[in-house]
Amino acid sequence: MDTVGGGLDAALRKAFTRPIPKSAGARMRYLVKQLKGTGPVAELLGISRRTVERYVKDQIKRPRRDLADRLEHEVRKRWQPQIRARARQTAVTTAGIVVDTRARFGYTAAPGSTDDARLRHLTVALPPQHAARLFEARDAGGTERQLRDIAAEALGEVYFRDNGRRAHGLEVEFTDVEHLEFDL
Repeated sequence: MDTVGGGLDAALRKAFTRPIPKSAGARMRYLVKQLKGTGPVAELLGISRRTVERYVKDQIKRPRRDLADRLEHEVRKRWQPQIRARARQTAVTTAGIVVDTRARFGYTAAPGSTDDARLRHLTVALPPQHAARLFEARDAGGTERQLRDIAAEALGEVYFRDNGRRAHGLEVEFTDVEHLEFDL
């Protein structure tokens, strides 16, 4: 199951102009530089300061699987912040964001209309104001449920209600997400 927060992060990562460092030593050196010392890196990764120093000097080359995953995650989170900020700014001011999803959509609508939920595959370009709401909610620490509600509201407005031209009063539910991907 894909998450909205993870999808937004992945979309921003697509804007990177250079790949993240490959070796454990290079990744560790990058984190030491970013966090200004081996102590904060050791605390962040849950390892000793001496272990961090040994990675920095390339005395240890292959981390355990769990440490390698944490190391990659932390480097990815901090990699090219200006590029990430520029891509986010473009999405929330001019370009918007594209949502590609396969999920179950159900409706709450006027009596006599169909409200049966069914699986749909949608690729929809959301305008900048919807992208801004998604990024703001994620940055404010919004839960996955809140992010999904915002995405459902945006898809309902743009796709199902055609920006207010039809299906007035239609409420969209976004459940059973099989695939969710964002693109800037």
